[in-house]
Amino acid sequence: MRELMRVNDPVLISYVDALLRGAGFNPVFLDRNMSILEGSLGILPCRVLIDEEDWAAARRLIENADLGHWIIQEAGP
Repeated sequence: MRELMRVNDPVLISYVDALLRGAGFNPVFLDRNMSILEGSLGILPCRVLIDEEDWAAARRLIENADLGHWIIQEAGP
């Protein structure tokens, strides 16, 4: 699994979930329900993970939906 994006907005999380699943991907959402523990402050973002072999295609899908600014950029060497 590889992290694709981090999102605080629950509406955006639902949209990304529907977008990825609609395209046949099986995303994993970590920390999705942490807002219950933090008091709905939005401090802890939900991490969206995707299979390594699907990552590039999922990235293109997210970019085509004009959400590319949410994608986690890898640090260079």
